[in-house]
Amino acid sequence: MKFLHTLFAPLLSAAVALATIVPVAAHAQDSKPVKTGYLSVNGVNYHYQVHGKGEPLLLLHGGLGDFDMFGPVLTELTKTRQVIGVDLYGHGRTALTERPMSVVDMGDDMAQIVKQLGYDKVDVMGYSLGGGVGFRMAVQHPERVRRLALVSAGYAQDGFFPEMLPMQAQVGAAMADMMKDSPMYKSYAKVAPRPQDFPRLLDQMGAFMRKPYDYAEDVKKLAMPVMLVYGDSDMYRPEHIMKFYQLLGGGLKDAGWGREHMAKNRLAILPGFTHYDLFLAPALVPTVLPFLDGKSNTASWAQQVNEGK
Repeated sequence: MKFLHTLFAPLLSAAVALATIVPVAAHAQDSKPVKTGYLSVNGVNYHYQVHGKGEPLLLLHGGLGDFDMFGPVLTELTKTRQVIGVDLYGHGRTALTERPMSVVDMGDDMAQIVKQLGYDKVDVMGYSLGGGVGFRMAVQHPERVRRLALVSAGYAQDGFFPEMLPMQAQVGAAMADMMKDSPMYKSYAKVAPRPQDFPRLLDQMGAFMRKPYDYAEDVKKLAMPVMLVYGDSDMYRPEHIMKFYQLLGGGLKDAGWGREHMAKNRLAILPGFTHYDLFLAPALVPTVLPFLDGKSNTASWAQQVNEGK
């Protein structure tokens, strides 16, 4: 099991770090969907579920997981938000087709799903692979995205620590048998329309991760407010995280006493978390939700003095 954890650490979200995926999936059942079903989009039969009431939030899971992995995060979000969950292409209840794994294609798909469900515009929060999909959706269909929160997601392949790239390149169907006892396989087999497709999913994920990419120029195109969230022990290099924020216009100058030079975009580093447990961090929702609601966590010193606080 330790070998599996080490080998799958580089997955854009092999996330559920062997000890957490099963209890998280069980916890997710605490929230009953108000609507669920399938939507056919660009040749893929996507499973979706809608939870809660309030402003719509599209919540996108990580690789080799499914929507159920959010568990307690979903419980907190649905207190004030209507959460739309989608099992991404080839994951969970959404079956593979012959189409390659692509965040660009899934970005288009998510925009169509939002439209088919009757939403004009939604906030988007994506973790890991889901962050990549949310990013592409925002770049390709900005009219559908009000605010964007990217949790442990990068904009270029060189954002990973370099020792991870050879491990990513090894991912493929040959690993399927040794993973039969892993929570990643067991969670997939529990809900997938064709559990026998798991080796194909590994092949697709491996091929996807071996392709170089750099979306730096697309980062600059994002006009909606964006928040980046990472763990202080994340799988992305600190230099990459900072460059991502700077490409968004943040971290370039002092904000000023009255925040007159503060960028509209946000960066959060949560202490004591890695890529593999960040999506479960108790601090995640209180960190991201004020941003998604268009609020500041606190007033500036000048505002507090002026208001006599």
